[in-house]
Amino acid sequence: MPCTPVAPPFLQIRDAVVRREGRPILEIGSLSIAEGESICLLGPNGAGKSTFIQLITREVLPLHRNETPVLFRGQERPLLTEVRAALGIVSSSMQKQIAVHLPALDVVIGGLYGMLGVPRRIEVTEEDRRRALETMEALGIADLASRDVMTLSTGQARRVLIGRALVSEPSAVIFDEPCTGLDPEGMFYVRRCMRTVAQQGRAVLLVSHYPEDIIPEIQRVLLLKDARIVADGPKRQLLTDAIISQLFDTPLQVRQKDGYYSLFGKY
Repeated sequence: MPCTPVAPPFLQIRDAVVRREGRPILEIGSLSIAEGESICLLGPNGAGKSTFIQLITREVLPLHRNETPVLFRGQERPLLTEVRAALGIVSSSMQKQIAVHLPALDVVIGGLYGMLGVPRRIEVTEEDRRRALETMEALGIADLASRDVMTLSTGQARRVLIGRALVSEPSAVIFDEPCTGLDPEGMFYVRRCMRTVAQQGRAVLLVSHYPEDIIPEIQRVLLLKDARIVADGPKRQLLTDAIISQLFDTPLQVRQKDGYYSLFGKY
């Protein structure tokens, strides 16, 4: 019988080093993320998490090697348009870039064009509006469609950005510190939106320093410290008092209940 072709990993990294001003700011020896796999990259501030995201999105490039350090779906030189089409991105820093009064629906529609709103000279079609509204409905934020995005709470605006990331139907969504600056209500709804994304069959690539952000659908955790991945494995094995205390150089306690994790300091 003919063999079924095996799909290449969504992302494969081999001996990748990113330098800035002559100093390595990220070094990854070997890493593979399967198509559709959800992961969390957990680590303290300054560990290299932002650089890791930029490596995935090809905003930064590693040092040249005879073997290409980063393969995207098996490709050594994928088109930037292919990478962007496959990835949606949500971050707190993106929210700070919203400085004009726009209906929330327009912010979501902007995701179809890689913008934070509808570009000039672009005529929005009924199909664009339908896709944006359906995306907002799936996230439970359709009631915000006509609201001025600058009048929304921080949590509401963050959920609109999740809609913007999803409207183009990417296969994976990067959540970069998604709960930064949110109150408990905002955190609750953003994490629930992450669960919705995962339950739709999309990969969630979470980057955070809070174990509380790790939704039950994420089983694999990568621990990043001093610009290196120091551990990679199931969260039940890595999210322990001893390992997390060492990761953050602080005495900490980790508690798990119903698939969720919480972090406490030992004062």
